[in-house]
Amino acid sequence: MSNPHWPLFDLRVRTPRVELRYPDDDHLVAIANLAAEGIHDPDSMPFYVPWSRAPSPELERAMLQHMWSRRASLCPDDWSLPLVVIEADEPIGVQLLFAVNFPVSRTVETGSWLVQRAQGRGVGTEMRAAVLHLAFDGLGSVEAYSASFEDNPASQAVSRANGYEANGTVLLAREGRAARNLKWVLTRDRWLETRRVDIKIHGLEPCRPLLDRELHPR
Repeated sequence: MSNPHWPLFDLRVRTPRVELRYPDDDHLVAIANLAAEGIHDPDSMPFYVPWSRAPSPELERAMLQHMWSRRASLCPDDWSLPLVVIEADEPIGVQLLFAVNFPVSRTVETGSWLVQRAQGRGVGTEMRAAVLHLAFDGLGSVEAYSASFEDNPASQAVSRANGYEANGTVLLAREGRAARNLKWVLTRDRWLETRRVDIKIHGLEPCRPLLDRELHPR
């Protein structure tokens, strides 16, 4: 069933292994439950803000409020797509695509997380490839950015596997200590060198006015 008033609910990006969907409220609850199940070891912190430290049910409520607020404020100049990752009909994580001033910059940034039991199987690389296809083939992006802390080699490996190049570093405060953050960039030309033909996008056309003020050639 289509959603004419909020067409993002019909957005799908499919690979042979995973599907990315813009989440409805049922998916958001599933995502919140996954986060409470566990994303990382207690002695690590992959996020800028340590939101994953919150106890249940505070964590789940905060996630829902954040997702709802970002949905409500979405506009072409500031949007966020927290796409739920589905493998074998089961939600296992979130692949985020977001942009500020996209109609002008044509650039996006990615972020992601997987429930711990789904990690270490190559899913992170697959879901990043899917969202990059949405960014470059679907939305006509010219560059995509990502970042990862120096002590998060899994995230670095996902970026390298998808063709990103190193783009500098910066020291950030993380839980009261300095931590080096690595920056990554993927240009459209570099993405085109290895673009995949087995990734399909469904339901994007009705969503374009929500994400872009003008239709640009892809």
